[in-house]
Amino acid sequence: MSGTGVGWIAAIIIGGIAGWIASNIMKSDTGLLTNIILGIVGAAIASFLFGLIGVGFAGWLGYLIAGLVGACILIGVVRAVSR
Repeated sequence: MSGTGVGWIAAIIIGGIAGWIASNIMKSDTGLLTNIILGIVGAAIASFLFGLIGVGFAGWLGYLIAGLVGACILIGVVRAVSR
């Protein structure tokens, strides 16, 4: 098994956890796949936004926090647009 495969598996697991926590915080009823997508995309968005102000994330805990923050932002944006 290559290191790249393990990285993707870790991203899916961390993304799923981050998305699940965010959906509970934001009182959003989403499924497992949506939670994973929210967490992964949220981590990318949060890493980019925080990078603009000089804040970086490292390690699984950093990516979990980034995914959580980003997923909450995504849920908020989707709610604002859908209203």
